[in-house]
Amino acid sequence: MTEISRVALFGKLNKLGYQAVESATVFCKMRGNPYVELVHWMHQLLAQQDSDMHRIIQHYDLDTGKIASELTRALDMLPRGASTISDLSDHLMDAMERGWVWGSLLYSAGQVRSGHLLLGMLKTPALRNILSNMSPELAKIGADDLADNFHEATDGSPEERMGAQDGSNVTGGGAEPGEASGSMAPGAMGKGEALEQFCTDLTEQARNGEIDPIVGRDEEIRQIVDILMRRRQNNPILTGEAGVGKTAVVEGFALRIARGDVPPALKDVRLLVLDVGLLQAGASMKGEFENRLRQVIDEVQASPTPIVMFVDETHTLVGAGGAAGTGDAAILLKPALARGTLRTIGATTWAEYKKYIEKDPALTRRFQVVKVEEPGIPKAILMMRGIASMLENHHRVQVLDEGIEAAVSLSARYIPARQLPDKSVSLLDTACARVAVSQHAVPAEVDDSQRRIEALTTELEIIGRDETAGYEVADRREAVEAAKAAEEERLAGLTERWDKEKAVVEGILELRAKLREGAAPVDAPADAGEDGAEGAADSPLSDEERAKLMQELK
Repeated sequence: MTEISRVALFGKLNKLGYQAVESATVFCKMRGNPYVELVHWMHQLLAQQDSDMHRIIQHYDLDTGKIASELTRALDMLPRGASTISDLSDHLMDAMERGWVWGSLLYSAGQVRSGHLLLGMLKTPALRNILSNMSPELAKIGADDLADNFHEATDGSPEERMGAQDGSNVTGGGAEPGEASGSMAPGAMGKGEALEQFCTDLTEQARNGEIDPIVGRDEEIRQIVDILMRRRQNNPILTGEAGVGKTAVVEGFALRIARGDVPPALKDVRLLVLDVGLLQAGASMKGEFENRLRQVIDEVQASPTPIVMFVDETHTLVGAGGAAGTGDAAILLKPALARGTLRTIGATTWAEYKKYIEKDPALTRRFQVVKVEEPGIPKAILMMRGIASMLENHHRVQVLDEGIEAAVSLSARYIPARQLPDKSVSLLDTACARVAVSQHAVPAEVDDSQRRIEALTTELEIIGRDETAGYEVADRREAVEAAKAAEEERLAGLTERWDKEKAVVEGILELRAKLREGAAPVDAPADAGEDGAEGAADSPLSDEERAKLMQELK
């Protein structure tokens, strides 16, 4: 057989088939098999949610469970114990080649689909024998019948809308205009597959109210707007210690875009967060990470709506951690950043900026630093007041302003290793959580007393068992019974005090509800607010009634 470039052959696989090969490689290594066999690939294709193979199995009314068990049995017969994978098996490469041949010649397809793979195996005697050994159930499919009814058998398969990994295609086969001739790469057609997979729309979250209000970072947001409005070198990078709120600055910018409080050139911008971890995940084959990043860049540049990318922990994308391929990622980013066609907001700490970005003069020129300093106590209090309402809604408690001030001042004094406002938010959030728990849970003292009584009861049972066996336990029994009686008396006092305190708290909540003129108590469901407000509007409190309630509350 004539040698064919593996790179070229893999490039003809569609996204689903390519990911199945990647998964088969990982699966093979996990099982300790020396070669990635055809059965590994078939097993991973069957594990997908939907594909040509699933449609063909349904069309011919085959037993999916039986096929899965046959493939598992074939996997169990493979040799095991290898620490590394030697290579892809010849059978797998042959099946891929036959799938490309039959798919392109019969259907003028520009990609290798899982259905083409199965058809090529059924049409090739040697591969059909291998398929029969792997899964007799699959081998029941007639090759000629599948070839004649392929489109009917795979109707509605997601692979109909996919293209080859190398971006090429062949005229025909139902491909879209421009894609079939190869004049446009799939990433340039505005499909947005890479952006949808690897990015999150921050402006959409801002419009849906999913982002907390940001207060006290107006200066940094204005700097971001100024830099993004430039024609070149329009890439701000936020630098500051962990916890000062670099990501919050970008969220504040997204909120401004959602409100329309930006210059006209930025009003229609989409702010997308690039997930670098997701971009790197599963990119085990050489060049896959770069291909994903290239597709993201192409789709950003081809998008009819202006896009600004936000890359948190920017150093992970441009060379941190020694990850394979990150150097090539920086090479891909530099030209787009320099031309101004890829507007990017970065965020990293000072140490990582100096270690990974400042050392590269080309990257330093393309990014404009925006310093995010730790706020002082007055500004941190202002920021905390902005998010206090979100904490109240989440925990269903009331946060007093003195509590906000205490959280900021005490965290600044006693937690020097962390930065404001992160440590004050963490402190106030923890306090709210404890108050919310205390409203419904048994107090710690009561709970500890109950556990102590249970432990003493267990000890008495053990003493009784020892006494039955003839041991002298009178002194021990007397001491434990006395301790238990004392603990039960203490528990009764604690329970009585707890009941009284609960009654006082309920009375205070009722008085507060009346003082709010029909507003629901703090611990009442949120949907009761409107009904309570309407009732208060119907019967507002007089000054005398309000004064009386205030006196009761005191």
